[in-house]
Amino acid sequence: MRAELSDKNSEAPLLLYVGRLGNEKCLKQLKIVLEAIPEARLALVGKGPAEDELRAHFAGTKTKFMGLMQGQRLSEAFASADLFVMPSDSETLGFVVIESMASGVPVVGVRAGGVPSIITDGETGLLAAPRDPSDFAAKVKTLLDDRTKLEGMAALAYAEMQRWGWEAATSYLRNVQYPLAKRNFEERQNAETNPLASSNVGAFDE
Repeated sequence: MRAELSDKNSEAPLLLYVGRLGNEKCLKQLKIVLEAIPEARLALVGKGPAEDELRAHFAGTKTKFMGLMQGQRLSEAFASADLFVMPSDSETLGFVVIESMASGVPVVGVRAGGVPSIITDGETGLLAAPRDPSDFAAKVKTLLDDRTKLEGMAALAYAEMQRWGWEAATSYLRNVQYPLAKRNFEERQNAETNPLASSNVGAFDE
């Protein structure tokens, strides 16, 4: 699977994104990551309305569009990556982040939405400033340049997800992440309909 995701460059650092290919996911920022780390490969798994635009944006880079993946193939994709990259600042429940960590793959995300409630920054993953591609690229490079740190973080991410168990994870999603997701959605809606009342937007950017 790694060879497929990396376009037969299995020795190269492999970055993975799984999810909707929409502009709200801030995926274009990942081109800055590839420019900062020329040896890295990026695999984008999923479909969405911005796919054609993203294909044009990433033309000439080491990016592979994998389309939709499910079941065993998707599980293998998660486990094959060195890092899961989530530049979106509009995530709510963060299921793909949880699945990546459960696969023993640490995540680089941003301090926004529901992702910071899943990742312990510096232990089970790294968090960058929202919509700051340079900071995001620096966080990715920090881990790829230090394999010992990357492997230690992968082990901690896996252990954290194993500690949860299905019942605990479901309870956490229901009692913690769902209320955060609801608040985040309402604040974004309020900001879009009343820009002057947007002072609370970014409340999760801590």
